[in-house]
Amino acid sequence: MHVGAVAAATPDKAAVIMAGAGTTTYAELDAAANRLAHLLYELGLRPGDHIAFMLDNRPEFFVCAWAAQRSSLYYTPVSTRLLAGELGYILDNCEAQVFIAAAAFAEVATTAVDGLPRLRLCLALDGDIPGFYDYRELVDAHPATPLARELEGEAMLYSSGTTGRPKGIRRQLTEAALGSDPQRVRLPVLYGMDADTVYLSPAPLYHAAPLGFCMSLLRLGATLVVLERFDPEHALQLIERHRVTHTQLVPTMFIRLLKLPERVRTRYDLSSMRGVVHAAAPCPVEVKRRIIDWWGPIVHEYYAGTEANGFVTCDSAQWLAHEGTVGHAVVGEVHILDENGDERPVGDTGTVYFADGPTFEYHGDPAKTASVRDPQGRGWTTLGDIGRLDEDGFLYLTDRRSYMIISGGVNIYPQECESILALHPKVADVAVIGVPDPDMGEQVKAVVQPVSIEDADDALETELIAYCRDRLAHYKCPRSIDFRAELPRHPTGKLYKRLLREEYLAGASKGALR
Repeated sequence: MHVGAVAAATPDKAAVIMAGAGTTTYAELDAAANRLAHLLYELGLRPGDHIAFMLDNRPEFFVCAWAAQRSSLYYTPVSTRLLAGELGYILDNCEAQVFIAAAAFAEVATTAVDGLPRLRLCLALDGDIPGFYDYRELVDAHPATPLARELEGEAMLYSSGTTGRPKGIRRQLTEAALGSDPQRVRLPVLYGMDADTVYLSPAPLYHAAPLGFCMSLLRLGATLVVLERFDPEHALQLIERHRVTHTQLVPTMFIRLLKLPERVRTRYDLSSMRGVVHAAAPCPVEVKRRIIDWWGPIVHEYYAGTEANGFVTCDSAQWLAHEGTVGHAVVGEVHILDENGDERPVGDTGTVYFADGPTFEYHGDPAKTASVRDPQGRGWTTLGDIGRLDEDGFLYLTDRRSYMIISGGVNIYPQECESILALHPKVADVAVIGVPDPDMGEQVKAVVQPVSIEDADDALETELIAYCRDRLAHYKCPRSIDFRAELPRHPTGKLYKRLLREEYLAGASKGALR
């Protein structure tokens, strides 16, 4: 139930296959993680201490994670898209004592670590970073054997910051012996994954879902096929080449796959696939239906957060019987509450709360921790989403609470409009937001990334508005559309809608909003 045990049993088995090139065996991964673990121990790091690393998708990502995981340390993989100020905030907030960065991020890394008193050592991979020590020189000098005592550590991840400043999500260490907790492989086992699984991981590893699934699968002895970056046709090629059995995608990846020409989509042999899992963002009903039609009834969906306070899931058969659902709860009990914390009737919308789920706290921020607890003090927690339950207990998400538009006193959920516009053949990506309106309070605006920026004109705006109005009540449709070459979307599929809203609010304050 951990890489050391798998390495002892099957040392030459492929643990990580990089899509670009290169394979790391279990023996190599285990030895490299042990060497780093010894260095961390030599530095004086002990259970509950913290490391952080800024790495792109590469085998060393798992080396760093497993070194901390087997040393009872907290570890924080940080987004490679962060600016120096954002990175510095996280390193300081998580109280990291060791920071590891790839040389490709040297400029951001050197600025971020300046003046952070808790950092005891900074290591650079694949090149020089001013003020950093060479990773290979220090780590490779240590033994490849395990530490004398190995206890489970924990990832401490930060929310993506799509609705505000990132928050560190901290769970208590258990002092459990490494590999002794079967709950750490519960999710991949739930979806039929095991030692024979070949898992395609297309998203950045620093995000909760890719990290969690990959680390759990390495405990089981599966093989990971890791993409440096997602390309729809390349993903299909890899499935055929490596006989991939499972993958986890996000709806934007589904859409990009579906928009490939049919001759491309049918070119590759996908018969090895046994399961496709998706989450992270709402999936339009029509997109989900088309994916099931194409890949078969092997598509699973789940709703959860980095906070891990609950888990909702459904398979293809359940979804087809309850189109639009994200499933029923298997961890925590779902409650739909109004603003006062009172339970809403079946079918009514409200804020989604989990009862009896795992506990968590936002590191160093008791006010944020308190803000997600239910108003009546029962200890129930929310991720901030709006939804409803049907008579069978299946959950349907309407939108995030913070994204709701109130126009003329009417609540409008942007997800409905986004799901429609995303299917238009000329739309690559879309965000729907509320912008200030002197008469209605807010009006609905769409910001569209067209497939071809050359198509971005008044005619396309008119076409898209009409397309939406043919399929949705007019008051829910955009009154205007702006075009962008790219939207600020997290590689995991989440949209940084907060950034768009702040931009338009600033424009409105200057009288620049149309």
